[in-house]
Amino acid sequence: MRPSGARVPIAAGAIRLVDGDTGVIRWSPADRETVRVLGIDTAELLGVKGRHPGDERLPITARGAEARGFARGAFAAAMRIDLLRSAFLDRYGRTLGYFFLDGRNYSVLVIEAGLSRETISHDGDNGLPREAQEVLEAARKRPSDWMGAPARTR
Repeated sequence: MRPSGARVPIAAGAIRLVDGDTGVIRWSPADRETVRVLGIDTAELLGVKGRHPGDERLPITARGAEARGFARGAFAAAMRIDLLRSAFLDRYGRTLGYFFLDGRNYSVLVIEAGLSRETISHDGDNGLPREAQEVLEAARKRPSDWMGAPARTR
């Protein structure tokens, strides 16, 4: 188990953004950590027909591609990237946490850009109440126009 509750710096080249709310950190050639970003739910990158393993994948969604593009641009522009982990994992065994780009909460940036809905009111603060409150305040100021059900993180 990795330490939680403290910000950990990440080398810019060590993170790959899978979509707007998931990243994979390569700590070493043999050590990778998948992080589900807390507080947000962006549009899925790939549509899926049905809900069972092996279901047909649909083409990349425009909103999902936009959210991933925003994430990649924001992370590429950041001089400093930090990860704040929750003590909890999601139901898929992924780390739950917040990324900070030059000290700014990435989840807040995505909400402000209108590319995500907040998930705090659905999933709780995951043990990080101050960061969750920042996301809620951003969501109150800028409601998302993205239509979709929030993903469950735990």
